[in-house]
Amino acid sequence: MPQLRSHAGRRLARWFVTRCGWKLRGEFPDVARLVLIAAPHSSWWDGVWGLLIKIAIGADVSFMAKRELFVGPLGWVLRKLGGIPIERSATHGVVEQMAERLRSSERLWIGVAPEGTRKPVKQWRSGFWHIARAANVPILPVYFHYPERTIGIGPLFQTSDDLHADLERLRDFYVPWKGRNRGIA
Repeated sequence: MPQLRSHAGRRLARWFVTRCGWKLRGEFPDVARLVLIAAPHSSWWDGVWGLLIKIAIGADVSFMAKRELFVGPLGWVLRKLGGIPIERSATHGVVEQMAERLRSSERLWIGVAPEGTRKPVKQWRSGFWHIARAANVPILPVYFHYPERTIGIGPLFQTSDDLHADLERLRDFYVPWKGRNRGIA
């Protein structure tokens, strides 16, 4: 797993996360490049807890987020934390850009919320799958389970030739987990 260098920031984030009762369940794989998906995404708190855990464990994970978040001081902070602004209406160019970034990097993890929004959705956006497939990297499912204040790591997932079957299998993995405001729709 790519690592951050700031030990003081890690200690402070670890203290805060622990103090608030959050825990990390599972182990991150020793894989140089992957697409990490985090769900259910039902609250802006998901981003806060996800970033704090990322800092606490020292994970150097880049993440894709809507372009609108990257304005003013918040934009500067998000970029420093590994944020990649995304224009959500221009999906095809984003897939190829992220796949190329993964292919050309020695070590890179890119995080995505497959729902693409905090609102309930009937189906996930498939960009993360296309990125992983084009870059020939695995997908790492990570879940939020608010009733137990847990962020958990699932098993690595290799894409197949069947997008719909893969998305169904990944969504099934998330059925037991409940976000702050809901589970998987």
